[in-house]
Amino acid sequence: MVPDFVIELRSHSDRLKQLQAKMQSYLDNGVRLGWLIDPQTFRVHIYQPGRAIEILEAPETVSNAQILPDFLLDLKPIWKQ
Repeated sequence: MVPDFVIELRSHSDRLKQLQAKMQSYLDNGVRLGWLIDPQTFRVHIYQPGRAIEILEAPETVSNAQILPDFLLDLKPIWKQ
């Protein structure tokens, strides 16, 4: 069983390339949506099968109505860390 959605929050000790490979592995195994949140660069990388990776620059919120109806993640506290 594979979840529909995964989220990764980059810590100071994480290497971005390794997390990007991990996110791609999730997609390869059936995940429908992945968010890689990078507080160091204030970016959110959005992964979905069959689509190019979308990168959002310092969004205040992130959501996906198709896979996560009625869910909105407030990123302001993460950016303030």
